[in-house]
Amino acid sequence: MQKITILKEKLKKSIIDFIAHISVLILLFLLLRITETINVGIQYGWKSITAKAIGIGCVKDIVFIIITACIIYIPYALLYIYRKQLANIFFIILSTIACIIQAALMQYFLTTLVPLGGDVWNYSWADIQQTVGAAGGVKTSAIILFIVLITIAIASFIFLPKKLKPTFFVATIILAAITVTTLTSFSTKIQRWSIQPEFINNFTTNKSFFFYQKSWIHFFPEQTETDIDIYADSYIDDYGNNNTNNALAFKYIDEQQYPFLHTEETPDVLSPFFQTTTTKPNIVIILVEGLGRAFTNKGAYLGNFTPFLDSLSEHSLYWQNFLSEGGRTFAVLPSLLGSLPFGKNGFNEWGTSMPNHLSLISLLRHNGYQSSFYYGGDAHFDNMDIFLQKNNINTIFDEKTFPATYTKMPANNGFTWGYGDKELFRRYIETLGNDTTQHKPPYCNVLLTVSTHSPFLINDQATYLQKVENHFTKLGFDEEKKKESRNYTYQYASILFTDDALRNFFEAYSKRSDYNNTVFMITGDHRMPEIPMSTKIDRYHVPLIIFSPLLKRTANFASISTHFDITPSVLAWLKNQYNIAIPTIASWLGNGLDTNRMFRNVHNYPFMQTKNDINDFVLGDYMINGNDLFKINTNMDLFGEEDKEKNNQLQSAFDNFKQRNQKIIQGAKLIPDSVYRQY
Repeated sequence: MQKITILKEKLKKSIIDFIAHISVLILLFLLLRITETINVGIQYGWKSITAKAIGIGCVKDIVFIIITACIIYIPYALLYIYRKQLANIFFIILSTIACIIQAALMQYFLTTLVPLGGDVWNYSWADIQQTVGAAGGVKTSAIILFIVLITIAIASFIFLPKKLKPTFFVATIILAAITVTTLTSFSTKIQRWSIQPEFINNFTTNKSFFFYQKSWIHFFPEQTETDIDIYADSYIDDYGNNNTNNALAFKYIDEQQYPFLHTEETPDVLSPFFQTTTTKPNIVIILVEGLGRAFTNKGAYLGNFTPFLDSLSEHSLYWQNFLSEGGRTFAVLPSLLGSLPFGKNGFNEWGTSMPNHLSLISLLRHNGYQSSFYYGGDAHFDNMDIFLQKNNINTIFDEKTFPATYTKMPANNGFTWGYGDKELFRRYIETLGNDTTQHKPPYCNVLLTVSTHSPFLINDQATYLQKVENHFTKLGFDEEKKKESRNYTYQYASILFTDDALRNFFEAYSKRSDYNNTVFMITGDHRMPEIPMSTKIDRYHVPLIIFSPLLKRTANFASISTHFDITPSVLAWLKNQYNIAIPTIASWLGNGLDTNRMFRNVHNYPFMQTKNDINDFVLGDYMINGNDLFKINTNMDLFGEEDKEKNNQLQSAFDNFKQRNQKIIQGAKLIPDSVYRQY
């Protein structure tokens, strides 16, 4: 009986001490929130940091601690019964680590303006080292700050719990509230609270909750049922077979063995714009790192920082409402060149085991084209080289192939991404030369730039920093707008640098004999996240410019298309005008470019923001992010909608894509082996 009494007394004390320690942890997280707020205000301006945003952020932080408390109370109580000091040491160590992780995740957000998710687990150690190194590595100041944080945390847990001890009754009520909050959907609903713009929404997010949640999904993904009847009535809008919103439809062939295989009926929408010549045209695709529509071309809401591209688009086919398929570079080659599904963590993450598939590169090689890939960095990053080799590309030119006469971008703490865009384009023109073997027409070459990547260190930096100031004036920015924009001076300087590099590139190309028979395609791999984003779709909003001396007329299209649509449309045009051989069946996810000049969307597509996050879907003029529904307006802005029927419609189509994608993950094929061998 005495033992039971002692046990009860220890449990009572454990609840009181636990709530006291949790109170200290909440105070520390709120202190970190204040620190984050001050840093955001100093670095990016105070204009958007409203009291509402700070309040939502604090509530999310407290809810995260509540969830944490519910998880660790039982081991704390068991240790407390055994020895009070051991329980408190356990709590202090765990909480100090939690504070360090929160501080590190905050630092990541302050650098990238997006919270770190589970996609970090999908990068190789070499990729992580390169990314961290290029961003400046782990700085001495950061190490000192973490040491200070550890000291403050330990001191707080030693001295403050004694002053914050509640009564047993109050402590019990608080613990009960913690349990109820965690075990109901209340805590999840709070973490889903959103606020515009997207940059501020990311600011309010509890960085630890986001990271742990996304990491859990990475290691323990939800099991997607693959035996659901895709013809069932519940699938109101079948992915790629949607009969509403004037959407284009696929005619699938064998959905069990080949989930994405359909008859190839992509319309030829490009022929009306091009002259037909006696020789096949050369194709040059320029993928510009971080080229977002937000700062490109007329109507860019941040201001137009690409004057050359703006002028070029006036002599081109220009899609102003174009979308990338991924929020990072990993998605661009498979999406644009292959119109391929994402798989689990991005198509390239399969590495040497990626499913057999066809692409623009492989099919043009089959039709006599030569092909090369140019990149100023390491082409093995994101397994780009493996993907390209799988598609039988002739040559890969990356940083290992640049001669000593070329200059790399300035190093940041000893690290650099490689060669900047001016050097990349100079290398391209040099290797193109007058070679009659490697680059014998026709050719299809792909270039991926890197200068507009964090940390935005470019050659001739001072000149371009001054150009940014001059450009602010040219854009008519008032002093307040200039002050706000100066927070991103290095980003804008890199954009102006790349725009100049493109100007030089086209000037050099125009002097070549093959220029008049070359088609140039320019787009962004995704929108640069280091300048605050306005909405969920802003991350994907990029321009598409198709320029060529072969154009008979120019056009500006307001309709929505994506990277998925480029390869099907290019092949349909070349088949129709130049009789190239392509299969009568395909697994493209894209229906082809939409050349309607008015705003509309006849597609329905998924998007993968990070390697662990297929969370966005667009159908018609609606978008879902997770469970949230948005309406897309003509300016590509998003507005929250409460339309259960429409939400179900999009979720249904999205689920259908996930079903097909899951079958590929589990080993289903994209195309029959006979087709792959033939082409």
